[in-house]
Amino acid sequence: MGAYILRRLLQTLPVVLLVVIVNFLLLQLAPGDLATVLAGEAGGAPKEYIDALRARFGQDKPVYVQLLAYLGNLLTLDLGYSFRQSAPVLDLILARMGPTLLLMGATLVVSLGVGVGMGVLAALWVRTWKDHVISVAAVVFYAMPLFWVGLMLVLFFSIKLAWFPTSGMEDVVAFNEGWARVKDIAHHLVLPTVTLSLFYVALYARLMRASMLEQRGLDYVTTARAKGLTHAQITTRHVFRNALLPVVTMAGVQFGALLGGSVVVEAVFAWPGLGQLAYQSLFARDYNLLLGIFFMSAVLVVLINLLVDVVYVALDPRIRMG
Repeated sequence: MGAYILRRLLQTLPVVLLVVIVNFLLLQLAPGDLATVLAGEAGGAPKEYIDALRARFGQDKPVYVQLLAYLGNLLTLDLGYSFRQSAPVLDLILARMGPTLLLMGATLVVSLGVGVGMGVLAALWVRTWKDHVISVAAVVFYAMPLFWVGLMLVLFFSIKLAWFPTSGMEDVVAFNEGWARVKDIAHHLVLPTVTLSLFYVALYARLMRASMLEQRGLDYVTTARAKGLTHAQITTRHVFRNALLPVVTMAGVQFGALLGGSVVVEAVFAWPGLGQLAYQSLFARDYNLLLGIFFMSAVLVVLINLLVDVVYVALDPRIRMG
């Protein structure tokens, strides 16, 4: 297993490098830059002043020179400096990383737990009214856009019922500490987590149902039944474990998609995470900060997919033997 993990880590290095290069070149193609934005906010500026700003930000050099300098800085984990925020990019990202990981972790746990549970029940109750109810609910959850779900949850549970706060990660004026702060953050976490989870709950429920039904029709289930195993033993020991494999794969894909979906959810709920920071830095043309966010996101996705591969090997020994 150690050799497998090391080999997978070495394979991810070219992927991260390619992502960094592509992101850098794509941002170079975007219209405008930080110097132009700053000049526009000041009501206009002479060309000499804009050129001086570009020279200060290092944007007056050829693209390949900027790219080589950026790659050289990455080798020492120097993500650059945000002239808009007047702070190192790494410090800004680390300050927002915690809230984003908290939101994404809660979303993964809820979506996997509820979605897999719904899928298993739908497969056990196949072609009954309970199966139809779960399938219809999954289709409805899948079809609802994230921003609309978030706004409706705020309107109903925050404004009408006043059960949950409308925005933010915690009540900063309460100065909570210890368990009181944990409860406050968990209270603020409910609506963003539900908003971001519904789509993936539907996805996992449909995927798990189909996978369970497929596994139940294979020959090894017939063999296990002929050996005298009960229906519960066959389901828990064999069918469920094998049916979980595509769901684990999808969980790794979901983590990358969560980074994109969190931009919308964090904007709706004013959640102080990387998504909101990326949204703000995009309109401010803060390319150093954007590149840093893209780099850290790519590293996170690669590490999560490595973890998924390890879990996959643990669930299916045939991969290890191969």
